[in-house]
Amino acid sequence: MAPRLQLEKAAWRWAETVRPEEVSQEHIETAYRIWLEPCIRGVCRRNCKGNPNCLVGIGEHIWLGEIDENSFHNIDDPNCERRKKNSFVGLTNLGATCYVNTFLQVWFLNLELRQALYLCPSTCSDYMRGDGIQEEKEIDYEPQTICEHLQYLFALLQNSNRRYIDPSGFVKALGLDTGQQQDAQEFSKLFMSLLEDTLSKQKNPDVRNIVQQQFCGEYAYVTVCNQCGRESKLLSKFYELELNIQGHKQLTDCISEFLKEERLEGDNRYFCENCQSKQNATRKIRLLSLPCTLNLQLMRFVFDRQTGHKKKLNTYIGFSELLDMEPYVEHKGGSYVYELSAVLIHRGVSAYSGHYIAHVKDPQSGEWYKFNDEDIEKMEGKKLQLGIEEDLAEPSKSQTRKPKCGKGTHCSRNAYMLVYRLQTQEKPNTSVQVPAFLQELVDRDNSKFEEWCIEMAEMRKQSVDKGKAKHEEVKELYQRLPAGAEPYEFVSLEWLQKWLDESTPTKPIDNHACLCSHDKLHPDKISIMKRISEYAADVFYSRYGGGPRLTVSLALVKALCKECVVERCRMLRLKNQLNEDYKTVTNLLKTTIKGSDGFWVGKSSLRSWRQLALEQLDEQDGDADQSNGKMNGNTLNKDESKEERKEEEEELNFNEDILCPHESGELCISENERRLVSKEAWSKLQQYFPKAPEFPSYKECCSQCKILEREGEENEALHKMIANEQKTSLPNLFQDKSRPCLSNWPEDTDVLYIVSQFFVEEWRKFVRKPTRCSPVSSVGNSALLCPHGGLMFTFASMTKEDSKLIALIWPSEWQMIQKLFVVDHVIKITRTEVEDVNPSETQYISEPKLCPECREGLLCQQQRDLREYTQATIYVHKVVDNKKVMKDSAPELNVSSSETEEDKEEAKPDGEKDPDFNQSNGGTKRQKISHQNYIAYQKQVIRRSMRHRKVRGEKALLVSANQTLKELKIQIMHAFSVAPFDQNLSIDGKILTDDGATLGTLGVIPESVILLKADEPIADYAAMDDVLQVCMPEEGFKGTGLLGH
Repeated sequence: MAPRLQLEKAAWRWAETVRPEEVSQEHIETAYRIWLEPCIRGVCRRNCKGNPNCLVGIGEHIWLGEIDENSFHNIDDPNCERRKKNSFVGLTNLGATCYVNTFLQVWFLNLELRQALYLCPSTCSDYMRGDGIQEEKEIDYEPQTICEHLQYLFALLQNSNRRYIDPSGFVKALGLDTGQQQDAQEFSKLFMSLLEDTLSKQKNPDVRNIVQQQFCGEYAYVTVCNQCGRESKLLSKFYELELNIQGHKQLTDCISEFLKEERLEGDNRYFCENCQSKQNATRKIRLLSLPCTLNLQLMRFVFDRQTGHKKKLNTYIGFSELLDMEPYVEHKGGSYVYELSAVLIHRGVSAYSGHYIAHVKDPQSGEWYKFNDEDIEKMEGKKLQLGIEEDLAEPSKSQTRKPKCGKGTHCSRNAYMLVYRLQTQEKPNTSVQVPAFLQELVDRDNSKFEEWCIEMAEMRKQSVDKGKAKHEEVKELYQRLPAGAEPYEFVSLEWLQKWLDESTPTKPIDNHACLCSHDKLHPDKISIMKRISEYAADVFYSRYGGGPRLTVSLALVKALCKECVVERCRMLRLKNQLNEDYKTVTNLLKTTIKGSDGFWVGKSSLRSWRQLALEQLDEQDGDADQSNGKMNGNTLNKDESKEERKEEEEELNFNEDILCPHESGELCISENERRLVSKEAWSKLQQYFPKAPEFPSYKECCSQCKILEREGEENEALHKMIANEQKTSLPNLFQDKSRPCLSNWPEDTDVLYIVSQFFVEEWRKFVRKPTRCSPVSSVGNSALLCPHGGLMFTFASMTKEDSKLIALIWPSEWQMIQKLFVVDHVIKITRTEVEDVNPSETQYISEPKLCPECREGLLCQQQRDLREYTQATIYVHKVVDNKKVMKDSAPELNVSSSETEEDKEEAKPDGEKDPDFNQSNGGTKRQKISHQNYIAYQKQVIRRSMRHRKVRGEKALLVSANQTLKELKIQIMHAFSVAPFDQNLSIDGKILTDDGATLGTLGVIPESVILLKADEPIADYAAMDDVLQVCMPEEGFKGTGLLGH
């Protein structure tokens, strides 16, 4: 037993020997647990909710002892956001813009590019010269062009006091999607092209030509004819060299392959203008000139022909810090030694996810830095350190061991771009100064940052001062919180915990929720209350307010409620007495009743009378609880309480289970539901249920019920007689034997009659169970006719798909049906021989005749319904080696194997009429049916006839006609763990290939079975996130400023 329950039991143990009228003040204080021993800190680990004197574990440990000032606030030190001395400024990642941030840092540390951008004219200079009114200068400056955005961004990166800056303006100007990870190499190419085009309009040649001077080189495609030796050259500029890394381990091998000679032979021969014929030839690339900054793109992200999507090559490539390009250029003799200045890294194993960072060398100090969005880390000893980046890469089963690297060389399986700078004897120009107009903007931003720092520091100071004051308050009051003898007060445990919680402001004390109906402390609420000293209570109410105060003193005993304690004592004694009376009644029920001294009691009431009595006592005891609601001022919902009361009123009380259904409240006629009990047993039960209906053994049953019982018996006998007569008259129709068939017309008759299959099914139900079903009185053939009175079926359809809607009747059976039932419409098929034709031809004529218009409309509606469904069920089988394989799938996408609602036959109450089938109308008046009602009837039958029986392990998916095949493949991927590009789907032998087509146009209808054949299952289910990215159309930089939009 839990300690709280032990305390509860101990607090009321005295009620077993004390009668309600004998309750004293000592008993009341015991019930409220006034004199329980208080708990000691260190001994009691957590607060004892059953002990109002336990003040341990309510949150006081935070405040006792010395406290660090930093714990008084949740505001970080603003100086942590300040740029460190001799460090660079970071860039905020706006979601998935790390690839942009890496290139911005690389371009920023290109001093020549930065200087040229600073020389570019800007509207910002006009703005800062004071062309506008002074008040307008206070408005934040907004760059207008890409160059202006880059200027302002570089100025902030150079002289901002912030640890990192926000590149939102630049990203927004380009129109980039901040939530989409893009191809970093493509971004670099497109932005350089855009920048070159923008700067080409500048008058200053140092600005206009900066992109060509820094990044542009030239090579030639050279083709040499093997026959005549003629050379053909095609010159081309380049801004980076795209190097294939497949099958290579060193950067130099990749460059050699890029310049490798290619033979043009066979079908690929070269047309030589000198020879005027196709000749064998050789083709290669010759490097004519190299730029100052050599960008080498390592083609890690390649197209996978098997999957049709990109993948990342996680192979190691070695590269040196010094790269001699002289062996690769055509014109020797120049200076072609390059020095490594940046390594761009992609962390992650997939081409569709991961993170971009950059290792960049400071051209002024020669030190290496790692740029990771907002965080910038300086490498030790002016050395490039890539080891940790390789360790952070996700492990792979086919992971190769990292090769050893010598001095001055590095290996990486994540580097996707290497930037080399031409080594020169001259020292780099270190005097890149920010123009005055840009510096003024930077100073203005720095001023805002300083103001923010001062504001944050002030808020921290206020928070610390408030925390210190609260600390002193708690240290003082907690020592004086325990209550001794009178006077004392009660305060809720929840309020004390919130008072000690520094994260929430302390609210006024609210004791309303713990009051009883007498506006005093309810005895049941003592477990959530604490007894405190009057001094502490006075301080609390003076500082925080609230009420009502629950005071106990010699002069005023406001808190303890004697009435509630007395009532609880009475209830506990009744409950104890109930246990004794239960045993007594159980023994009395075992005795046999003699004579007419007994009383009728419901068997259900006898089984549950003890529980009913307990609930009745609890309801009386819990009235006060319902009126007060919950703590913190939350009250019970009035609507909810009304509904609960209504439900309770609808529940049967004791002995009401043997009342008849009539308002007279007489005894029911069913003796199986009641039994006789002795007079002694009834008197015991009546003590707990004084308002229960009383029925002595001589009491007569309800006269109305007796009359209805006799009528019911007579009706049952009549129904049995009717059913037996109809069964005898139509034995073959009932047993479904010797039925005629249209496809194999019987020789001994030229006429067959038609009735609705629905009529036959309902009639068979009645004949089988005449006492439970209402008799069928009429044949409703109107369901088979259109609104014009024409037949809705062709002879051919009645032999095939519509055969399940009709029942064929022999002429002899039809005569009997006309005697037994009211027929609204006669439908028959007549066979005739056309003698004019040789050989003679057999014709089948229906009466009434077919209505072509309505028949065509029905077929169109049926086809439309099959193409316009929503949330319908289809089934998918996975096939391996032409065998259906049942695999476990994601259960959240499966439909329950139980039948859907439409599969279940709806049980209709006796006497309920079908809207399209009249069974009770005694006249022969035709029942009208609309075309829409008939279609609805048809759809119901179609669903039943097409229903697919789901086998064990089959995957059922919910789909709609307007969803695409690609969306279905994503559902199948979750169900079978097969990527969409590995799925081969077919239905009825037809291959489904058009991912953009809807299921309706592909012929996928409800209950269809689709076969799935997987090329190669994905072993790593965690890679499904990447597959989902693959499934979405790859837009790239479409619609952005990089493409001129």
